[in-house]
Order: sequence, then C-alpha cells, then structure tokens
Amino acid sequence: MSETESFELSPGRPMTDAEQGLIWKKPLSHKVSEEELRISKEVRRNWHRGEMKIANILLEGDAGSGKTQLAKALSANFGLPYTKVTCFADMDKSDIIGAILPVISSDRLEKLEPAEQAVLQVLYASDGFQSATKILMDALELTQEQASLKMRQLLKLASENTDGEAVEYRFYPSEIVRAYRYGYLLEIQEPNVIRDAAVLMALNSALELDGSINLPTEIIRRHPDFIAVITTNRSYAGSRPLNEALRDRIQHSEKMDLPAKEVMVERAKSKTGYQDESVLSVLADSIIVLDQTARVNAIKGVAGMRSFFYWADAVAGGASAQESLYYKVIYKITTDPEEIKMLEDALKKQGLMASLEDIDVVKKNEHSTMRP
Repeated sequence: MSETESFELSPGRPMTDAEQGLIWKKPLSHKVSEEELRISKEVRRNWHRGEMKIANILLEGDAGSGKTQLAKALSANFGLPYTKVTCFADMDKSDIIGAILPVISSDRLEKLEPAEQAVLQVLYASDGFQSATKILMDALELTQEQASLKMRQLLKLASENTDGEAVEYRFYPSEIVRAYRYGYLLEIQEPNVIRDAAVLMALNSALELDGSINLPTEIIRRHPDFIAVITTNRSYAGSRPLNEALRDRIQHSEKMDLPAKEVMVERAKSKTGYQDESVLSVLADSIIVLDQTARVNAIKGVAGMRSFFYWADAVAGGASAQESLYYKVIYKITTDPEEIKMLEDALKKQGLMASLEDIDVVKKNEHSTMRP
C-alpha cells in the first residue's frame, strides 16, 4: 500500500472527537498484508454499487493469525471508528439490542450495597456514547460475558426496587446497536459459539445490507457506513461451524493462515525491536514447521504469530532459543508427551533443533567475549 493511497470511504463525514478517537491509528510496527490490501481495494471498489456493496467481511483462521489486527487496520484505512463485541455461548437478545433499565429513586438507591450504587450511578451518569456493557467493562474491568451477566443482575435489582412507583426507564443500546446506528466498523468475535438460535436470527437480520434492528423504543436502519468484520477461530474450543445463514450474508471472506516467512520476520523486527534476521529466520522456520506438523497430526494447539513474537522477544532478552521454544511455543500447542515428541521430531528432521542449538552456542560465545 503506497503512502498516498487512500481507502477512506466517507471523507466528508462529520465525526465527534470521541468518534475520531475510535479510528485505529496504525503503529510503526504494522505491516500491510496481502489480505488487508485486497479487502481495502474490494470494499472501496464496490462501496457505491448498491447490491454489490461489500460491508460484511469474514476473517477465519487460527488464533494468532492476525484477524483482530487486520480488522483494526481496516478501521484506519476506511476512516471508520472501530469497536468490537466478543460473543459467548449464553448470549441473549439483550446482548444484541441492549436493555431497558429503570432509574431507581435516590432514596432507594441509598439503601443498596455501595458497589451496586456505584455501578448504577455510573450508568445513570453516562452520556449514551458507550453501551451499558462497555461502561461496565471499563468501570469494573470485566469481560464482555461478565459485564452482560452483571447487567442482567442490575436489571433484576432495579426492577425489585421500583415496585409500586412511577419510574423513568432508560434504554441502553448494545455495542452492536451503537456501531449499527452511527456507522462504525464493528468486529464481531466468535459468533460461532452462540447457542441461542433467536440470538443468531437477530444477528442475521441485522447484517442484511438493507437490514434493521427492532429496539423497544424504535426501529433503526443500518447506517450506510456500517461494516461488520466477523472473526472466527478454526480451532477454538466450544466453537461450531459458522451458522449458514450468517455465512450467506458475507460478501468477502479471507482464510487467515501464517503469513509468508519474510513477512513474519519483518513483523517480528517491528514488534520486538530485535533485528537479527538470521535468528528470526530460524525461529520463523520453526513456527512454520510446528504449525504444519500440528495440523497434519490433528494436534489441537496452534503455533501462530503471537507465539512467534513472544519467543523472539524472549530470545532477544537473552533466553536460550532451545529452552524458550518449550515455554513460549510448544507448551502452548500441547503438553501431551507423545504430541511433544512428534513436534520435536519434525524440528529435528528439518535440522531446526540443531540450528537452535547453534544460536545458543553463538550467543554464549558472544556473552563470554563481552566479559571483562
């Protein structure tokens, strides 16, 4: 991607400062991938072509293959605010559309536990820019699933403390609704773990190019700038095949695998600051062999880019290349003795165990010569 090439989709669109802050800024370590360039060109080419518009994208691959990084990069390229939802098995429709929460009177609020008071006051004081779940995630440092459960508890608590009163009700949209209404790039992580068919049906309906979401207070139409990027892990525990109706609404899909070795090395150099290409080359070759061996032998773990970065960083920090191979890579794939032996044998067969040993010998000699 050239320095002057632009993929901004709505350059004249007014945005608030908060929305500007949600547009991802590419770090210096970011390297443009073939997938990023291909998607950016396709989306821009079809953006004003009506039914041929590309606004639902699927990135499917192993953990650590760069799916979320790519989704964020698309936010930067398109000039759209980035946000995300992480799906979980027990999501219900309130996680898709949001929830109506009664506003408890100050007298009743004071009788609640201090922790519950604090959370409700944070929600009541919110400006509506963030979803209720996001507010709870930030205020209480919760995961998406924990925040969703907490919201349900608050709904029950609020209802119990408003009996017999004329109360004000306030609607708190979900993160999905916020992105849908205002035209953000929304990453939907792991929708294939959702169990409830009604939740999937609501999501499917929303992803129609001319779709809408029925809220308790109104019907909202899909913003013309809204882009959904669905990211799924092929080997994620508890995942199922992606719902067929959901997959049918995708206009562009990418199979995310390990990038080419040269790209792996360049990304590691940028990410870690470690510049020894000969060492990084051996580590990259090892990751590639381990990834291939795990697939062929149906070993469920993954040797991906995250493992590569942390392994390279450990070696750069002075760790033994051979020893750190285990606690940075192999034990993340498996701790089964038989499977570990398969992985070790594959590395030995390619001469990579010997190469890792050579790296350690060279580093040891360099350290010795540096001593006074």
